[in-house]
Amino acid sequence: MKERYRQFKEWEKQPHQVAPLSEEMHECATCGTHYKGNYCPRCGQSMKIGRYSFKNAFLLFLDVWGIGNRGMFRSIRDLLLRPGYMIRDYLKGMQMAYFPPFKMYFLLFTLSLLIDSGLNIQGINRMEDGEEKVEAEATAKADDAEEKQTAAQIKKTVRKAGGSLTKEEKKQLAKKELYRIIDASTEWIEQHASLALLISLLLFSCPLWMLFRHSPSLPDIRLSECFVAMVYISNMLLIYNIIPSLLCFSKDAENIYEILTMLLVIIPVKQLSGFSYWSTIWRVPLAAVSFFTIAMALFVAGAFLYAKIYVALI
Repeated sequence: MKERYRQFKEWEKQPHQVAPLSEEMHECATCGTHYKGNYCPRCGQSMKIGRYSFKNAFLLFLDVWGIGNRGMFRSIRDLLLRPGYMIRDYLKGMQMAYFPPFKMYFLLFTLSLLIDSGLNIQGINRMEDGEEKVEAEATAKADDAEEKQTAAQIKKTVRKAGGSLTKEEKKQLAKKELYRIIDASTEWIEQHASLALLISLLLFSCPLWMLFRHSPSLPDIRLSECFVAMVYISNMLLIYNIIPSLLCFSKDAENIYEILTMLLVIIPVKQLSGFSYWSTIWRVPLAAVSFFTIAMALFVAGAFLYAKIYVALI
């Protein structure tokens, strides 16, 4: 067991092995170039591409979605077994060996939606519960709207009367407008989860980069590289979180599973940075706290300022 563990640790740090060049002479079916090697030096077509067949058609179909690309399978394998080392290899220039992070992100997000919509072992549409929740919230908002005037209605009433709002009325109106902005923002995040997560990753990369920019393995890491690393780590979490949806875990079990998988973020960050586990453990939560504090402060300040300006223009 010790020997196998040692071999695994060596494999973790081992770079991607490129296939040896073919010594046979090939003629490219696309441009007619005669060459030695695995790919045509003129147009880039693989030597393995030959006459059309059902097998080739199936592989081409998989390639459209990135599933047939062996870089996708290697990327998934390495994200599960050596995530930080894989990300470091990619950032150092080994990009042909691995699937692009953003393309992988959207493919995994699409796959998770397909699984939730019924592509699981029980064939259950897990998105129906979410739709019922949205409908219930919409009904509650409609009932609440019958009892309270909106900011636009109040504004219209005041203008018709030719009067002006009192200080207390403006305060109540600003409060209503602030709640409306929060509700609208929450709704937008729920409807655009993938884009909202990307924006969050970009913001989270800033404090994380400040804490890891002088790491032993990547002492000169850039903010853009830190962002790409966070996208790959999100891909790793998406792969893990597909499992409960695929196996139809209960809601409570799925919530516990997701919390436990969040702890796995420490592993790729530690491998990528080269810090010890203890150094990584205090830096990642500190970056998370900084991110949430700054994000909430900016959001509340922006929403409050907008509400005050809106009321002032009445």
